[in-house]
Amino acid sequence: MAITMTATAAEHVTKHLAQRGKGIGVRVGVRTSGCSGLAYVLEFVDKADEGDQIFEDHGVKIVVDEKSLAYLDGTELDFVTEGLNEGFKFTNPNVSGECGCGESFNV
Repeated sequence: MAITMTATAAEHVTKHLAQRGKGIGVRVGVRTSGCSGLAYVLEFVDKADEGDQIFEDHGVKIVVDEKSLAYLDGTELDFVTEGLNEGFKFTNPNVSGECGCGESFNV
């Protein structure tokens, strides 16, 4: 089981962790939300919780709770710029469908 990130995503996270002045990496998870059932959660993390899985890619720690890992295994996190918009993009091989607005997904 693993979660990876592109060099672009790692660079973005590293820059923001430096601006924060603290943190060990980024937490990736899922929560129940939207019309398709699940939505991604992404936040900076200062310390891992008991039971968390920690992956490292491009020098950045990716922290995932056990429950979320079942939905996120094999996911690649990227940071993309499309026109005037920029943000994180999840490439998740477990997704079987997404809602029309792209805010939620199901497996």
